[in-house]
Amino acid sequence: MNTAPEDLLLPGGGASITSLPKVSLHDHLDGGLRPQTIIELADAIDIDLPETDAAALGDWFAEKSDSGSLVEYLKTFDVTTAVMQTKEGLERVAREFVHDLAADGVIYGEIRWAPEQHLTRGLSLDEVVEAVQEGLDAGVQDVSYAGHSIRVGQLVTAMRHADRGLEIAQLAVRHRNNGVVGFDFAGAEAGFPPSRARDAFDYLAQNLFPTTVHAGEADGLDSIRGALFDGHALRLGHGVRIAEDIEIDSTDNESTYVTLGLLSQWVKDRQVALELSPSSNLQTGAIEAWGDELIDHPFDLLYQLGFRVTVNTDNRLMSNTTLSRELALLSDTFGYDLADIETFQLNAAAAAFLPVEDRMALADAISAGFEDV
Repeated sequence: MNTAPEDLLLPGGGASITSLPKVSLHDHLDGGLRPQTIIELADAIDIDLPETDAAALGDWFAEKSDSGSLVEYLKTFDVTTAVMQTKEGLERVAREFVHDLAADGVIYGEIRWAPEQHLTRGLSLDEVVEAVQEGLDAGVQDVSYAGHSIRVGQLVTAMRHADRGLEIAQLAVRHRNNGVVGFDFAGAEAGFPPSRARDAFDYLAQNLFPTTVHAGEADGLDSIRGALFDGHALRLGHGVRIAEDIEIDSTDNESTYVTLGLLSQWVKDRQVALELSPSSNLQTGAIEAWGDELIDHPFDLLYQLGFRVTVNTDNRLMSNTTLSRELALLSDTFGYDLADIETFQLNAAAAAFLPVEDRMALADAISAGFEDV
């Protein structure tokens, strides 16, 4: 297993965030590779890389990802997906992914990835899903042998620009008893609304299969509407731009009034989970309407108003981050304490694509872990 990440503490030298039980809902498989693994896999299949030293390659990803544009950010995935085209490569990446989650204190993780992007060396859609599941299962077993416990599930993703939505939805449902817990819709958001894949989302609804949709990241409120009403989304991938539907007015006597629009009220009232990823949202320009620093992120506004906010990494390699680091950054910026961090984990547990009994058990495990601090 990988060595444990740096132990991160709450501001003021408080509790260890790294050791707290956590839930990860929005974490891309092709965005979480170890730089050294990329180098070794690339060498095995004769692929050229921009850097051949692990530290330098990690820096390259961080630099290229910090562009302020989702389209530019996504170009870095050309490198990671290139080394994930064989059974061996997929299994290794998935196995190490579980190791790294467990080292960061994650006890339940949903791992999203797009099988259609891993077919260039002859594997079929079903074969790549099976390879990833074998890697995930091996990682869970490794973690168990090391004395830790983690549960993981696949979110099979369709790329919105590729128009293979129904085929990928059928793939996801086909593997619902082999580790796939949900469906995701991702890629360049603007210009590729969920309505383009309405047949896929209708098929998923007919088969009672849960869906999350990337929306409210690189596009605005219409994208979120499409995710909810065309995509039947139970969660919003990022969803940060729902804050565009919130009006804040200050009066002369310094009172502040907040008014929610119909869409934001709907999302709040129905507790549609927001899969917020603070560092990534800065890198891709998702919060540029409010500023370009973490203090400008509407995360705290949404939290204080009672939205079901969750904290995620999005892509640990590109953002050079972990879930513990994201929580530490938020705590440092907004003054969150242990109770706030527990709330974020309970929000994520409630939104997990698990049976209700399993969600309740997950919530109990989280609460027990926080009580032990």
